[in-house]
Amino acid sequence: MTGEIAELNTMRQAAAQGLQPTPTADAMPRRFADFATLGEALDYAASGNRGLNFHDARGNLARAYPFRELREDALAQAYRLIDAGVKPGERIALIAETGPEFASLFFGVVYAGAWPVPLPLPTSFGGAQSYIDQLRVQLGSCDPKMLIYPAELAAMAGEAASLCDVTGTDWDEFGARKAPRCDLPQAKTDDTAYLQYSSGSTRFPHGVAITHGALLNNLAAHSHGMKLQPEDRCVSWLPWYHDMGLVGCFLSPIANQVSTDYLKTEDFARRPLAWLDLISRNSGTTLSYSPTFGYDICARRMSSQTKASERFDLSRWRVAGNGADMIRPDVMQNFVDAFADAGFQASAFLPSYGLAEATLAVSIMPPGEGIQVELVEETQLSGQSGEANRPQRFRAIVNCGKPVRDMTVEIREEDGTPLPEKAIGKVWCKGPSLMTGYFRDPESTAACMADGWLDTGDMGYMSEGYVYIVGRAKDMIIVNGRNHWPQDIEWAVEQLPGFKAGDIAAFAITTPGGEETPAVLVQCRTSDESERLRLRGEISERVRSVTGMNCVIELIPPRTLPRTSSGKLSRAKARNLYLAGEIKPYDVAA
Repeated sequence: MTGEIAELNTMRQAAAQGLQPTPTADAMPRRFADFATLGEALDYAASGNRGLNFHDARGNLARAYPFRELREDALAQAYRLIDAGVKPGERIALIAETGPEFASLFFGVVYAGAWPVPLPLPTSFGGAQSYIDQLRVQLGSCDPKMLIYPAELAAMAGEAASLCDVTGTDWDEFGARKAPRCDLPQAKTDDTAYLQYSSGSTRFPHGVAITHGALLNNLAAHSHGMKLQPEDRCVSWLPWYHDMGLVGCFLSPIANQVSTDYLKTEDFARRPLAWLDLISRNSGTTLSYSPTFGYDICARRMSSQTKASERFDLSRWRVAGNGADMIRPDVMQNFVDAFADAGFQASAFLPSYGLAEATLAVSIMPPGEGIQVELVEETQLSGQSGEANRPQRFRAIVNCGKPVRDMTVEIREEDGTPLPEKAIGKVWCKGPSLMTGYFRDPESTAACMADGWLDTGDMGYMSEGYVYIVGRAKDMIIVNGRNHWPQDIEWAVEQLPGFKAGDIAAFAITTPGGEETPAVLVQCRTSDESERLRLRGEISERVRSVTGMNCVIELIPPRTLPRTSSGKLSRAKARNLYLAGEIKPYDVAA
C-alpha cells in the first residue's frame, strides 16, 4: 500500500508539472537497428512517440525527451559545431553526464560528421587533481577540436582543456550560440561513429574506434539476442562514458526505438534502491542491466525485517542483464532471496559478455535461462595437475550465453592454437562489430588483432556452444609455476564477517628477495589495533587455505581501493598505488 501511495503521489506531481513520460508502446513498426548510420537510426526513431526520460535523485520525472525533440536539438548542435569550424573526422570530447545536453551534443557531433568522444565524470575518490590528470591523458590521446562540459565542472574540465591547448566551453554557453542552417555531411556505414575509452579492456588510454556499421550490427545482434518485444521499456543508471551504459542503454534504445528511464549514476550510488523504485513505478519496465555490484548493493540495503512486496513490484522485469564484471552466482542468489517477494524471477537474469573493442556484446544468454554455472576444479583453472592427497576445490563459473548473431568465438592456446571443448584458454572473437583499431596506435592494435580476430585478453572456455569466462589473463597471479585467480582469493576473504565485494584487491608483487608472492589489500573499518591484528591473522589463514602459501596481507582504510570508470575494482591501479606508497596500510604489530 505504501508503494501504491508513493506512486500515486509521483504521478500527481508529474501531472501537476505537466510532465508525462514518453510512451512504452508505439504504432510505428519497430526496426532492429537495421540502418546504415547512427544518424539514420535517430531519424527513424524521431518519427515515433517514444523517447528518453530523465529522473531526479528521488526517481521523479524531471524531463521527458522524445526522440523527435532529441533530433531537433541534435541538428541545431550540428549547425553550431559546423559554424564553429568543426570538420568531418575531427574529435569532439564530451563529458558524459546523463541528460539531454550530452544526448543532443553526441548526436549533433554525429550529424556534423565529427567523432564524439564521451569522457568520464569525476568520481568520489582521487580529488580534483586526479580528475584533471585523467582528462589530460584522454584529451592527449584523442586530440579533440573541442571539449564541452557541464557548467559545474568548468574549473576542472576547463583547466584540463587549457593544459592540452583544447578549446573548452560549457554546454549552456555552447547551446546559447546561434545555429545557422547549413548542408550536413553525409555519413557512410564504414565511417567512424565515435571513440570509446574503455575501462574494461585495460588498454587505457587508447580510444576504441567504432564505425557506424559495427555499432548498428552489434545493436541489432543485442536486440535479437534479448528477443526485444513491442511492449519492452528500459530503466538504466549506468554511466554513459562506459560501453554498457553508452552503447547498451543509450544508443541501443534509440536504434531499436525503446523508451528508457534514467537515473544518474551518482544518484544510484547514493540511493541504490531508487533503481528498483523506478522499475516498480513504471509499469511497462521490462529491461534493465547492471554489473554484479549493482545487484549486490541493492540486496544488502534490504532489511531482513522489510517485505520487498510492500515497496517494490518487480514482476514485469523480463531481462535483468548482468555484465561488465565477473558474474557471481552467490550475489545473484542473494538478490533473488531479497526480492522474490516483490515478484522478481531468477529466470530474468541474463548473463552476457562483451567489451568495447567488440562495440559491446560478444555473447548473451538466451532469455529465460537465467544463471547457470559449471563447477570447475581449481587445478583446471590453474593449469596444473592435481596432487593425489590434496582435497579438491571448485569454483562456480557462470555461463555467459551464446555468441551473438554474426559473432564467432574461439578459445586458443597462448601460441594461437585453437583448443577443444572445455579447455581453458584465451578468448578470441571475430565479427563485423569489432573495432577498426585503437585511435592512432597501430602497435597496440596489432598486439590484439590478427586476421580479423580480436584477442579479448580474457580467459575462458566453450561448453556446448556457450561461453564461460574465467577471468582476465593479465590479472592471473603466477607463483612457483602455479596460477591463482585473484577473484578466488578475494572471494575467500569476502566470506569473513564484516567484509563485502570490493573490499579486497589481490595481485602479485616481487619481494625484496626477488620472489613473486600474492599481496592482498583489505579495507578495514575497525580502529581497534588488537582487532586489526586478529583480523590480519584470520585473513592470512583464509588466503593460505586458497593459495597454499603465506601472502602479504595489508589492512588499509575504507574507500582506499581505486575503481574503474564503471565502478569496478581496478587491481592494476591498486597495485601501482601500493607499490608507489600512495596506498598506506595501517601499522599492525606482528
